[in-house]
Amino acid sequence: MAHLQHIVISLIDHYGYGGLLLVMALGNIGAPIGSEVVLPLAGALTATGHLANVWLTILVTVAGELIGATAGYAIGRFGGRPLIDNYGKYVHLTHENLNRVHAFFQRYGSFAIFICRFIPVIRGIVSIPAGLAEMDLPQFYMWYALGSLGFCALLVWLGYELGDHIDRVMPLLHKGGLALAIAAVVVMIALWLIVRARNQRRTA
Repeated sequence: MAHLQHIVISLIDHYGYGGLLLVMALGNIGAPIGSEVVLPLAGALTATGHLANVWLTILVTVAGELIGATAGYAIGRFGGRPLIDNYGKYVHLTHENLNRVHAFFQRYGSFAIFICRFIPVIRGIVSIPAGLAEMDLPQFYMWYALGSLGFCALLVWLGYELGDHIDRVMPLLHKGGLALAIAAVVVMIALWLIVRARNQRRTA
């Protein structure tokens, strides 16, 4: 984790928002970059003056995720199953993870993209099976952007508020990232089910 922090800080120090954009894009095509670590770091670097503005930082992180998502979707759609079978293991796209994503697709439809934005590991590869399934692009981008905005804004703002104290709590953030993500998913699913039930009652 300390090595990852060093790399991220070095990229942002040298290339600013361009480095942050690259890191976020790579993390969304399966590169082993933990967003739950990168995003608070980006917020802390904004608070300490390495980056210009917290809102711009959030915008760049979301843009990076969408760039990575576009690349992942294209890989899945045009590379197909043979490409994933041959190279998926290098980006954590195992058959087990692929089956988990497909199960979400079957249960929740395109809304599954939003849910997967909050699940570690899965969030970085979900665009590839979405492309493989030839998911409708407007729906794909809508849910991906909304999920990314919620996830990135929360963790960037947390890092921004912590500022110079980020090193003291980063191990806790890293260990608690899974619990945070699961809690967020549970809340989002509950809200979606409530809204869906209300809409069904209105149309009944």
